[in-house]
Amino acid sequence: MKITFLGTGTSQGIPIIGSTHPVCLSDNPKDKRLRCSAMITWGDNVFVIDCGPDFRQQMLRENVSKIDGILFTHEHTDHVIGLDDIRPFFYREKKDVSLYAEQRVFDALSSRFHYIFDSQNNYPGTPNVLTTVIDSNSAISLGNKKIQPIDIVHGNLPILGYRFDNLVYLTDVKKVPEHSFKYLKNIDILVVNALREEEHFSHFTLKEALAFIEKIKPRKAYLTHISHLLGFHDEVERNLPPNVHLAYDGLELELNENI
Repeated sequence: MKITFLGTGTSQGIPIIGSTHPVCLSDNPKDKRLRCSAMITWGDNVFVIDCGPDFRQQMLRENVSKIDGILFTHEHTDHVIGLDDIRPFFYREKKDVSLYAEQRVFDALSSRFHYIFDSQNNYPGTPNVLTTVIDSNSAISLGNKKIQPIDIVHGNLPILGYRFDNLVYLTDVKKVPEHSFKYLKNIDILVVNALREEEHFSHFTLKEALAFIEKIKPRKAYLTHISHLLGFHDEVERNLPPNVHLAYDGLELELNENI
């Protein structure tokens, strides 16, 4: 199994349009972050977690020619607004594109992308989708694996993370309910957000993310959904614990015995 970080930035991406902040002006490719998303692959299976405004660019960069489905964490714009760009996959594969989300998320998507979800008013070229409503009480079958949704809280909004084998992907976390910790044991790779050092109402700060990692004790942790305010990639990386790293766009990690 492999995870590819499609994007590791916060909702505005880095660089922010018009910003003169030093991180936004950095020449280091690791300081340039598209909106947060990841791709999980094993065998012939290709699943994407979230599809934000940079989805098309991410698919082109990684040379992705087919996907088996998209899992949504929540309905915020930076995690869903690229949905229209599933059209090439539908045209090529000639089959419905599978989407997995909570009912509340599908309600929001149906409002924003009514032309995709309204079967009565489709126009030529509309992609067909196959929707599966999920919740944290039941694992879902993807390919030959059972994937476990995990309840987390983003500000006041309940959202989902996902566990694939011993890989856990959590983004936009501010709080983790106690009942979710049963899914956070014996983790090889934990992906979790760390927005910045200053307090934020709906995202872990770096300090909060590190405290969470210390509590969970994964073999390795990678930080994502990063703001320019966290600082330069290389400087932040040097000051992290040995088993914690900053993720960056395009980073690929294999889950094996040598991680």
